[in-house]
Amino acid sequence: MNSLQVRRFSPVDVRSVIDVILPIQREEFGIAITESDQPDLHDIPGFYQVGNGDFFVAEIDGRLVGTIGLKDIGSGQGALRKMFVASDFRGRDHGVAHGLLHHLLSEARARGLQEIYLGTTDRFLAAHRFYEKNGFHPVPVEVLPPSFPRMAVDTRFYRLDLS
Repeated sequence: MNSLQVRRFSPVDVRSVIDVILPIQREEFGIAITESDQPDLHDIPGFYQVGNGDFFVAEIDGRLVGTIGLKDIGSGQGALRKMFVASDFRGRDHGVAHGLLHHLLSEARARGLQEIYLGTTDRFLAAHRFYEKNGFHPVPVEVLPPSFPRMAVDTRFYRLDLS
């Protein structure tokens, strides 16, 4: 029986986090991005774990299999970033994506955030369905808060009202 554990990122996790994220971006989705293009991954405490933000990892039987970040962007708003689940741990049977998202939303509410925004690419069709099933609504780029950390590859945006 797989035992899913979602916990706060620790600096000893950095290599495992990169090893989950980079192959998904590069190999599965063909995004030409490197580790050095993502300085946030080498300073997770300084980038995510400040203010009302945080970064969480999912483990199954001691193996890091998923990631999710919450960036505090001010004004009671947060940006969901770096949500990735290793391909062999996706789907309802494992519950990794669901566990990560619900942990993050619970933390965001407890910290008083009112809204969560996220950006993704047109290629992540399963992600679009997942976010929509979990209450996120598509929004045009023009309604994003000025402080939203938009990535160059992001072409679709979502918002969730936590109030």
